[in-house]
Amino acid sequence: MLLDPHVQDLLFREARTAHVFTDEPVDDERLAAVYELVRWAPTSFNQQPLRVMLVRSDEARRRLVPLMWDSAQARTAAAPLVAVLAADLDFHEYLPEQFPVFPQAKDVCFSNDDARVDSAVLNAAIQIGYFILGVRAAGLAVGPMTGFQADKVSAEFFPDGRHRALVVISMGRPGASAWFDRLPRLPYDRVFTSC
Repeated sequence: MLLDPHVQDLLFREARTAHVFTDEPVDDERLAAVYELVRWAPTSFNQQPLRVMLVRSDEARRRLVPLMWDSAQARTAAAPLVAVLAADLDFHEYLPEQFPVFPQAKDVCFSNDDARVDSAVLNAAIQIGYFILGVRAAGLAVGPMTGFQADKVSAEFFPDGRHRALVVISMGRPGASAWFDRLPRLPYDRVFTSC
């Protein structure tokens, strides 16, 4: 079944990074609806390494803002909700539960630290794409940002060393002049080839 063109516009063609938000709060009910969509993202071995730290308190926001690049600090400070999306580098601990058809995958496939970290980052990135679409599908706007001091954000918000911060996302209802003009996208024939 093909999605209605209006829904396609909402999720893809008309969707852009929001730079300004209203002050309307984002409640847990809406986030639960977002996660109900996002949790179905495909990941290898069903590993689901994405972890989300919701930065709600003023104190947490004061810790995060200085770790953002200058151009992202104002958006981070003003958005009704900010989330730090990270990869759980020890996702393999849950594989016997998450991938019961091959519970040995924890040790057979992911005992090598480098391979496990690479897999966690790649699969969390897939889930982050779904997260952005899920927030849009829930009627909110998103402002994904990779302009931050990732090591410091990881240490500040995930001090156990188990998680790697990948993206900071501001979200909420878009405010006045929330969008910049659409930038060009590569055409099909510059992206797709055949062999």
